[in-house]
Amino acid sequence: MVAHTGGDAGPSACPAGPKPDSQETRVVEAALRCISRWGTAKTTIDDIAREAGCSRATIYRLFAGGKDAVLSAVASTEVERFFTGLAGRMQAAETMEDVLVAGITEAGRRIQDHAALQYLLANQPETIVPHLAFKQAEALLGRASSFGAPYLARWLDLPDALRAAEWAARIVLSFGSCPAADVDLADEPSVRQFVATFMVPGLIPLIRSAGDTNV
Repeated sequence: MVAHTGGDAGPSACPAGPKPDSQETRVVEAALRCISRWGTAKTTIDDIAREAGCSRATIYRLFAGGKDAVLSAVASTEVERFFTGLAGRMQAAETMEDVLVAGITEAGRRIQDHAALQYLLANQPETIVPHLAFKQAEALLGRASSFGAPYLARWLDLPDALRAAEWAARIVLSFGSCPAADVDLADEPSVRQFVATFMVPGLIPLIRSAGDTNV
C-alpha cells in the first residue's frame, strides 16, 4: 500500500482475487449478480453457469470446491476491491480530517451501493451478522485498523493511528448496520460534520508536536 509513511498495509495485504478479465473473474461477477437477485442460499451452480455463459463443468474445473469455493472467491474479491477503493480516495487526502472523511465516505458509499451485500442484509442477515460480532468482528476491525493506520501516521504515533483507524471502522460498522437520520455515511458533507465535531477534536491532543499539524 502507498501511504503517507510508506506503511505496509492496505490492499497489498488483501487476499488475491481472480486476475482481471480471466474466466474466474467472469464467474465471480456472475455469482455476484445472482446473489444480488436471489441471495446465497437460492443461488445454484447452474444459475452461476448460465449467468457466466459457461458450463457447470467449467465452474468445477475453476473452483474445485464448487459453490462454496465460488462464494469464497466472491468474498475475497469484494474485500480486495473495497480496500483498493478506499486506498484510492485516502491517498489523495492532504489533511487528517480529509483522510478520515475520505475513508468513511468511500466505505459508506461502497456498502450502500453494493447490490449483493444489500440483498443479503435485507433477506439473509444470518450470512452477514456473524462476521460483525465477537472474534470475527475483532478480526475485521484489526484488518481495518492495520489498513487505515499508515494514512493517519503522518500526524499520529502508530499506536494512536491504529486506535483512530479502528474507531473510524467501528463508526462505519455502527452507522452502516444501524443508520441514523442525521448521519449519512455516503454523503461527504454529513460525514465531514460528524468527523469535525466528534473525531478530530479527540485526536488533536494526540498529534505529534514535531509532526504535520495540518489537520
